Amino acid sequence: MQPPSGGGYFVARSRIAGAVQGCYSANVRLPLFILALLASIPVLAADAGVDAGATKTKESKKDDKEKPKYVPKTPAELPKLSEDGGRGLRALVIPISGTIDLGLSPFVKRALEQGQGAAVLILDVDTFGGRVDAAVKIRDAVLATNLPTIAYVNRRAISAGALISLAADHIVFAPGGSMGAATPIQVSGGKAQAVGEKMVSYMRAEMRATAEANNRDGDLAEAMVDADIEIPGYLEKGKLLTASTDVALELGLATRKIDTLNSLLKEIGLEYAEVVRPSTNWAERVARFLTDPVVSGLLMSIGMLGLLLELYTPGFGFAGGIGLVCLLLFFGGHAVVDLAGWEEVAIFIVGVVLLGVEIFIIPGFGVAGVSGIALVVVALSMALMGLPMDVAWDTGAVNSALTTVILSLVGSMVAMMVLLKFLPQAKVGRWLVLETTLGSDDTATSDNSWQSAPEEWRDYLGKTGVAATDLRPSGKVRIDGEIVDVVSQGEAIDKGDPVKVVEVEGVRVVVVRHEETES
Repeated sequence: MQPPSGGGYFVARSRIAGAVQGCYSANVRLPLFILALLASIPVLAADAGVDAGATKTKESKKDDKEKPKYVPKTPAELPKLSEDGGRGLRALVIPISGTIDLGLSPFVKRALEQGQGAAVLILDVDTFGGRVDAAVKIRDAVLATNLPTIAYVNRRAISAGALISLAADHIVFAPGGSMGAATPIQVSGGKAQAVGEKMVSYMRAEMRATAEANNRDGDLAEAMVDADIEIPGYLEKGKLLTASTDVALELGLATRKIDTLNSLLKEIGLEYAEVVRPSTNWAERVARFLTDPVVSGLLMSIGMLGLLLELYTPGFGFAGGIGLVCLLLFFGGHAVVDLAGWEEVAIFIVGVVLLGVEIFIIPGFGVAGVSGIALVVVALSMALMGLPMDVAWDTGAVNSALTTVILSLVGSMVAMMVLLKFLPQAKVGRWLVLETTLGSDDTATSDNSWQSAPEEWRDYLGKTGVAATDLRPSGKVRIDGEIVDVVSQGEAIDKGDPVKVVEVEGVRVVVVRHEETES
């Protein structure tokens, strides 16, 4: 048996030897020897502890060295698509560059449809990411095509770009490329914020399913989203996977490293093939502009303002036309990028019809009015969201869409009240108002040609009466025993309240609440 390796052992042995010698030389009794022996025990124990700790550290280091390193899957080799350099064949190259927004997905779908019959589809990827819903649509389109697909990472496939690249059959890196960092975020107040677990789980599942669809390791794809996933020998917990060109080759994510796109074409036997590079058309560029958050908010506000003004005033004229055009642009732009369909348009139309019924047929503010407003808000909000409803709710996309729509509607109502109060007195307002005398003949003189109301209606001016229905703002009042269709001057008047006629113009009789004073 070997003695402990520490110096405490030798200190303890000398103490014991000295004690024994003292006992014999001084004729000391045996108990003193026992006490000396006991005093040496803590030294031996401490030394044994140090030795045990050193042994444990060595064993720990040995375990770390023996921890198995990640064993990558071997990616499929690039195909040789032609033996004569691809003469007479086409290579479809679609750029995935800049920000991935809602206008990019319809462009990729159209390019894939027009590129049927090509020998290969190459995604020229250089993006820092963008909208998840747009990336998912592109990913689905790439997975669904029957063309051989290659993602050429030139130079970045970050975030949503990583999801799109994983959808390709083969991934080829340019020197200095990078791919990963796909954790979704949301931007609020100009600052990036973390999203909820449901959105992270959704993105994690999309990444894994996409990787596994092309026989890649799903753990690598998930490690780009979830920092809790460890890749032994390459990535420790707490960090997201962002693979450089060399690391991607080691992990089996990349098939090859190739300097240029022309070199890639030569590698797959298509150096003489016709290279087709589709570009966005005018409709897709317009859709990108119309679906910009600021532009879509303005279209909603102006569109609803025009409809409200048209509902408030009889006939169908300038305001209604402008409102209709703005709403058509709103829904048309979102339809091009697959956010709005006929369902949203139908819900919106039903909502507007219910508002019209509330204003013209059953004055007041009841079930029809509340239902109409609710349907309008729902339709506009649905047109702003592209994610599944449960994911959109968890990420705050539902709240964001509702906030945008409600603010637009409130802004429209405020603008309507301001315009109705001040526009008739403005030069532009007088130009928009009908000034021809109704019922006049050719003998009308220029002195009274500005009067647009029939003579018997002008007699109502200044008279008082009682509201026969609620005015919201239109309704009926009783004046001198007659029922007259009127509108209030921007205020709600209850049935039975006294009113006074303050304006008669065309077929429009305007009243205000009349506060009777006692003499």
